[in-house]
Amino acid sequence: MKKVFAVGLISFSAALCLGQATHYQTMTLFAYAFTKFVLWPEEVNTGDFEIVVLGNSPVYTELKAMAEKKKVGARAIQVTKINSLAEFKKGHILHVSSEWLPKYPDIINKIGISPTLVVTEQASGTSKGDINFITKDGKLAFEINASGLTKHRLKASAELVRFAVTN
Repeated sequence: MKKVFAVGLISFSAALCLGQATHYQTMTLFAYAFTKFVLWPEEVNTGDFEIVVLGNSPVYTELKAMAEKKKVGARAIQVTKINSLAEFKKGHILHVSSEWLPKYPDIINKIGISPTLVVTEQASGTSKGDINFITKDGKLAFEINASGLTKHRLKASAELVRFAVTN
């Protein structure tokens, strides 16, 4: 079932990659897939599944709409937008908008080793999250930073790794 979902998601998302607005819709589809294909430690597998968006990004609106329709297993999805790093308390996924990439070292210091999947809107030099959205051949794709996942005590499934772009 997971393989069918992954193949369908990747095929559907490739078809959506036609413009900037659809990039954010595709990021949302990927984010939902990440909830299925990343393993969080047992201690954070209760309560709502929390996605936090840091900064101004159209992905926030898309994630809110997705959260109204989808769940992570039986868990509701809670999407929150924050405008400063001081507002971040916890979250399963921290989506970092492009405007925050220059402050990436501060973000990583704030997260520490907590089991938070850091997702960036674009890969930028050393400012790379656990998963980074990139554009390859004019299409939105993602890359996985294995050392970041390990630091945050997360594990990506083989299916997710297989669909990631390698550089």
